[in-house]
Amino acid sequence: MRRALLSVTDKTGIVEFARGLREAGFALLSTGGTARVLAEAGVPTQEVADYTGFPEMMDGRIKTLHPKVHGGLLARRDVPAHGAAMAEHGIDPIDVLCVNLYRFRETLQKPGIGRQDIVEQIDIGGPAMLRSAAKNHASVAVVVDPADYGAVLQGLRAAGGKLPEGLLRQLAAKAFAHTASYDAAIAQWFDAERRAQPDEPYFAARAAFAGEKLQDLRYGENPHQKAAFYAFGEPGPSLANARQLGGKELSYNNILDADAALALALEFDQPACVIVKHNNPCGAAVAGALPRAWELALASDPVSAFGGILATNRTFDEATAKAIVATGTFLEVVVAPHVEPAALAALQQAKWGPNVRVLELGGLPDRAARQRLVARQVSGGFLLQTADVPEAPPGDAVASKRRPTAAESATLRFAWLVCKHVKSNAIVLARTADDGASHTVGVGAGQMSRVDSAKIAVDKAGAKTPGCVVASDAFFPFTDGLLVCAKAGATAAIQPGGSKRDEEVVAAADAHGMAMVMTGQRHFRH
Repeated sequence: MRRALLSVTDKTGIVEFARGLREAGFALLSTGGTARVLAEAGVPTQEVADYTGFPEMMDGRIKTLHPKVHGGLLARRDVPAHGAAMAEHGIDPIDVLCVNLYRFRETLQKPGIGRQDIVEQIDIGGPAMLRSAAKNHASVAVVVDPADYGAVLQGLRAAGGKLPEGLLRQLAAKAFAHTASYDAAIAQWFDAERRAQPDEPYFAARAAFAGEKLQDLRYGENPHQKAAFYAFGEPGPSLANARQLGGKELSYNNILDADAALALALEFDQPACVIVKHNNPCGAAVAGALPRAWELALASDPVSAFGGILATNRTFDEATAKAIVATGTFLEVVVAPHVEPAALAALQQAKWGPNVRVLELGGLPDRAARQRLVARQVSGGFLLQTADVPEAPPGDAVASKRRPTAAESATLRFAWLVCKHVKSNAIVLARTADDGASHTVGVGAGQMSRVDSAKIAVDKAGAKTPGCVVASDAFFPFTDGLLVCAKAGATAAIQPGGSKRDEEVVAAADAHGMAMVMTGQRHFRH
């Protein structure tokens, strides 16, 4: 009789799968919790310990690491010597292996979890069996995903108990990806421990990453490019774990822009609205209430905002939704920690409402999730860096003769945070209204020279430039960019400093009565 070994942490659908295997003529082997679930469901199964004649021991650490298990998985059915060895040692072939692994990632998220408890969630027998079966996939069907149970049973029924070669290869590839992802999570945990030790280099000699596909996308940045969206598999509020409440399918560019908008919105403690277009904020504001923040963010650049992505750091409420609809501004995506049902209904009243993609995060991402390592692929490799989160707050050294007023200081801090999220070279012009709401009035992004970014920001701000402040993500290499803003009416500036021409730049600020603060931090964003 053909045999299947079932040993799963995720019990979803396992009883139905086991029954289907029995109907297809398979005898069942199982372990621990899986055996109990099957026994309670009335599905006949044999414990692996009874099959091997070797007791489970060491709190379950030793149960499937046995020649009768791995021999049954690894033996090639087309090699007579393998068959002879099996016969000599009483090893029966195992034709289907269904295994998924201990919940290592989930254990890491448990509050107050101890190190030893984490170590105990490092599965040994499961990955070993999966690798054995996947290596011998020509003869063994290896199943790690409950979503594949139906296809496996259907294939067994259709082919008289033998799955087609193509499906066996797909299942094997999935098994190796499953173990690779699992090992990557363990390696990252050990690496985080190592990094915390004194005198250890921040980055390890080898980096391990793995992702689980959430969905295939219609295309990438352009229609001729293929794309997919992957998650790291970590629990908690994030873009990857967001629930889409309405609208069309997300695109590659939607996801990139939503991530950029969310990252900036999360910088603020006050209610914030951020509108992003082509990965740059075209409008951002903080205010006492979300509708007011929306009003000011939109006013920054209403032309660019059309077809943009909106992120908030508060529950997306009905009042804000109605304010958006009233302006007639089409949005591609709205992303928020929570979304009121009434807000979703209000959006549906807009002409474009049924198409807008509304993403609910399920809460605010924790601070650790906002500080993940950042990877970018280059030819032949990839770059890895920490997130742009300085260890210390920005400095506030006043370099000019005039100190900024209290109102200017608050606006400079706001503009500095926005500037961090604008592509370099970045210039941000901002104001603070009488009600204390701070907002952008002009953004210059992604130019090869800083003076050109300044010209764009001033052009965007127009009549709103007089009385505004200016933020620059890096130092002014010459006076020209600062002078563009000063002559347009900017009254204060914030920048890192550090140019060999700092004295000239400060002198230019003094000549125009501007206050200038130097942070000592740069925020390039390429």
